[in-house]
Amino acid sequence: MPVRNRFAELHDEITAWRHDFHTHPELMFDTHRTAARVAALLTAMGCDEVATGIGRTGVVGVIHGRNGASGKVIGLRADMDALPITEATGAAYASSEPGKMHACGHDGHSSMLLGAAKYLAETRNFDGTAVVIFQPAEEGGGGGREMVEDGLMDRFGIDEVYALHNLPGLPVGQFAIRPGAIMAAADEFHITVTGRGGHAAKPQATVDTTLVASHIVVALQSIVSRNTDPLREAVLTVSAFHTDSTAYNVIPQTAVLRGTVRSMDETTRDLIVKRLHEVAQGIAASFGARAEVSYNYGYPVTVNASEQTEFAAEVARGVAGEIDTEADPMMAAEDFSYMLNARPGAYIFLGNGDSAMLHHPEYDFADEAIPYGCSWFASLIEQRMPLG
Repeated sequence: MPVRNRFAELHDEITAWRHDFHTHPELMFDTHRTAARVAALLTAMGCDEVATGIGRTGVVGVIHGRNGASGKVIGLRADMDALPITEATGAAYASSEPGKMHACGHDGHSSMLLGAAKYLAETRNFDGTAVVIFQPAEEGGGGGREMVEDGLMDRFGIDEVYALHNLPGLPVGQFAIRPGAIMAAADEFHITVTGRGGHAAKPQATVDTTLVASHIVVALQSIVSRNTDPLREAVLTVSAFHTDSTAYNVIPQTAVLRGTVRSMDETTRDLIVKRLHEVAQGIAASFGARAEVSYNYGYPVTVNASEQTEFAAEVARGVAGEIDTEADPMMAAEDFSYMLNARPGAYIFLGNGDSAMLHHPEYDFADEAIPYGCSWFASLIEQRMPLG
């Protein structure tokens, strides 16, 4: 199935939506303008139901097919929030909000799903119900979790759920996917090392927290290299190290380490948590210091279900021709994982061409990708719930 002619006709209108969202970026759950705009468009398109305030500021549109005999309900999700970054694209539609920009393409994701919703509401060539989900706070706020906990799946009777994300470096119009883990769990840790501060000229009278924390930093690198299975991906990074001393001649009383852990399965994740506590506390104790470890679990692993991944890939193949079905997993995290934990589904990448990387001040979503994303969303519904 080629890119739908209808989306070529709608391209200018969908692009205008995208540019409007881009000019007015909003962060985390503070997506009030974006959500209101989405809800108004869905209502004007003739959705059978438009619900707001799901997961605080999420929006859901319901579109019934011509025939509902199958009773099947498919969810399609897009994210709405932007990032706290100062834009440097120079685009005519650049951010009007200082220090905020759509640097991850969520403006494009929302616009493509709106385009698909418009087409589906016009044609209704499917047997079942399409639920279009517009989620806030993907960038660190856990909006996906909030929507699920607010009853998203049960309230709308969703059986399966699908989403996409643009990918710089992949040619526009190409898709990439893989079954199983496709994006990592992302956690954070905070280690406070307490020793005995004192004069730098009398180290024997102190317990030097800078030295202790330095040993901990080095030893933490052994967790991935020597404790985890080398065939299971994981990353542990110490990203910050500071002490309470600002003088040249003072050994600090405390030192603080902060960092992130990325893993692709729960077994590895649990092992790293266990070893991080043991290594930090054991090394501190060996020097006569104390280490307090705080570990904050973030987004879980994003896991594509096998059957739904195969189907999503087949739909993408119909839109774009050959696709990559063995995409490398990424160590970045995605809170669509909460929806995939609640219902089977799949997450796919759509090429954004030779653009700046995601989360870069010069990044911009490729408008020429719009018909491909719209076609994939719409085709998922029509092919998963075909009319008899």
